Amino acid sequence: MTGNKNDSCDVVVVGGGAAGLNGALVLARSRRSVVVVDAGEPRNAPADGVHGLLAREGIPPRELLERGRAEVRGYGGRVETGEVTAVRRDGEGFAVALADDRVIRARRVLVTTGLVDRLPDIPGLRERWGRDVLHCPYCHGWEVRDQAVGVLLTGPMSVHQALMFRQLSPDVALLTHTAPPPVGEQAEQLAAPGIRVVPGEMVALEVADDRLVGVRLADGSVFARQALVVGPRMVARAGFLSALGLRAVEHPMGIGEHVPADPTGRTEVPGVWVAGNVTDPVAQVGAAAAAGAAAGAQINGDLVAEETRLAVAALRDPFSHRSEARLAELVTGDRRHGL
Repeated sequence: MTGNKNDSCDVVVVGGGAAGLNGALVLARSRRSVVVVDAGEPRNAPADGVHGLLAREGIPPRELLERGRAEVRGYGGRVETGEVTAVRRDGEGFAVALADDRVIRARRVLVTTGLVDRLPDIPGLRERWGRDVLHCPYCHGWEVRDQAVGVLLTGPMSVHQALMFRQLSPDVALLTHTAPPPVGEQAEQLAAPGIRVVPGEMVALEVADDRLVGVRLADGSVFARQALVVGPRMVARAGFLSALGLRAVEHPMGIGEHVPADPTGRTEVPGVWVAGNVTDPVAQVGAAAAAGAAAGAQINGDLVAEETRLAVAALRDPFSHRSEARLAELVTGDRRHGL
């Protein structure tokens, strides 16, 4: 930041992951003043690499973000460390409050804060998350191909996960944990490709030489597994939007909460867009980045439309102080607003 307690820009991007940085990049290249505020808690931090991302396959998450930040800054965008605590209406724009008492005023807001994975309360699970405790076949499936894979039955998507990982390994088992075993069509879907159903509550992970070797059940037995698939409850990081009346709601797939939006990322609050996992919990890095870019383009177009309306109003009524003042505000300095 500039050191001022208060600041202003065209767009504040809340969240500096793939979606936020790509949105900021599009906006900065459109000569918009943009500030990215990132709390430094990326969801994929535990992972060794990002997968399924063309031309960046396997890149460490931290390196990808470092490159993205440099690209945004190269076009004049600003990327700052901080935690956004609230977003409120401020006249025709927004006031974005940070935990350190800074306030950034913006004409538009792009929210790309992602989500939090809430895992079952099983000892050792969180510590191995993103390593050999996994959730996505496209993010981690190749790395556990042909291994003994266990899928923890945690919700409506667990059977689907088991079927997806069966594509990658001949040895897949569904661990029922505390849930009743699947019946009917789901039981047939598991039986047909040879996916075993293993009853019993899972109480711990068995680890040797810093590698998962099995899961311990409540009866004391150990079921040998080299990888464990867990479907977490995914909860959008969106509490700071409550002052706008914008809240996360249950996702239609029953996998957690998200902030709903139209296909362009526009929310029900005019001037606020969302992109990435905060609205699409199952989006991988590439999809999140693409959504951020699309939202950035939509925001720029929205600003252009606003500026054009004001310019036309000033042309029609050159003595209108309001239109003159607002138009002058938008086109001051280095003409970064594109008029």
